[in-house]
Amino acid sequence: MDIAVIGSNMVDLISYIEKMPKEGETLEAPDFEIGCGGKGANQAVAAAKLGADVMMVTKVGDDLFADNTIQNLEKYGIDTEFTVKVPGTSSGVAPIFVDPDSKNRILIIKGANQHLAPEDVAAAAEKLKQCSLIVLQLEVPLPTVYRAIEFGNEHHIPVILNPAPASKELDFEYVCKSDFFIPNESELEILTDMPVESDEQIQAAAMTLIDRGLKNVIVTMGSRGVMWVTKEDVQSVASHTVKALDTTGAGDAFIGCFAHYYVKSRDVLEAMKKATAFAALSVTKRGTQTSYPTVEEVEAFLQQDK
Repeated sequence: MDIAVIGSNMVDLISYIEKMPKEGETLEAPDFEIGCGGKGANQAVAAAKLGADVMMVTKVGDDLFADNTIQNLEKYGIDTEFTVKVPGTSSGVAPIFVDPDSKNRILIIKGANQHLAPEDVAAAAEKLKQCSLIVLQLEVPLPTVYRAIEFGNEHHIPVILNPAPASKELDFEYVCKSDFFIPNESELEILTDMPVESDEQIQAAAMTLIDRGLKNVIVTMGSRGVMWVTKEDVQSVASHTVKALDTTGAGDAFIGCFAHYYVKSRDVLEAMKKATAFAALSVTKRGTQTSYPTVEEVEAFLQQDK
């Protein structure tokens, strides 16, 4: 097994809007789609679409969305042995509003994701031990995230922690045990209380996390590219110029792709370059998982963009 994603799944309810309604106002929106999402599931699908052998530890409700979510994961070849239904609970859902500039606003209702517990990490332990990398986010309870980080440390498995959605309740005693900490610039701002308007400010904010004990901070900055900060060095990868249609799930696209190529090569910079291209391609189509490109599309894009 290459990658274990321990985290969330959601049903994306995507409204494509002309503008957000004011209080008490009803507006007609031009289009609507239902898709499978959630940060954990998105990252798992991104890696699996590139050929990674992926397992997912997650929880769904016992509603009409549950079987669809499981079938969707299996469609991409993801191991769902530890994708468990929670009786009497709704699945997680994410109403998403995408404006004409392709910018999005997202609400999440965690539903069954709130029931993913440290005990679920223990239940999957034998299969988790076979993995080369553990990927985590923050749409599930923090004690579960902390237990997963500890599990990785105990069994010498590298851990990626994507602090999304950002939480000031994060315990950095655990966070610093992760091998890669991958926020976007707004999450970095929330976690550090520092400005992130310029590359210099982002570097300064990331360096405060390194000073707290983190090994690798990789900041995704959208159209401004990606920055990798360590105690010894700072390296950047430029973004690709594309016509964005829907930016939903682009951060997850980056992380899933990065995870896949890091497991393959252990070359951080090369994995960042591939992931930047993968994420750029993902915003050129609507939706989250359905927008993620194939290996062939990524390679062709990198060739033409040289």
